Amino acid sequence: MQMEYASSWHWGGALIFALVIIIPAWKIVSKAGYAGAWSLFAFVPVINVIMLWVFAFSNWPRNKGGT
Repeated sequence: MQMEYASSWHWGGALIFALVIIIPAWKIVSKAGYAGAWSLFAFVPVINVIMLWVFAFSNWPRNKGGT
């Protein structure tokens, strides 16, 4: 019985964590001019850090339009 209880808390916590990370990441990546789906890399270890550096130091598509 306790195993089922812990399991439901585990999945509920994982879902909340996913929403807390994905929603703002999706908005930030979209505002930068990239497809929001790039934010899904936030869950992939090592790739998430690499993508953070790529987004931080690349020329954003949104800024290429004029100014």
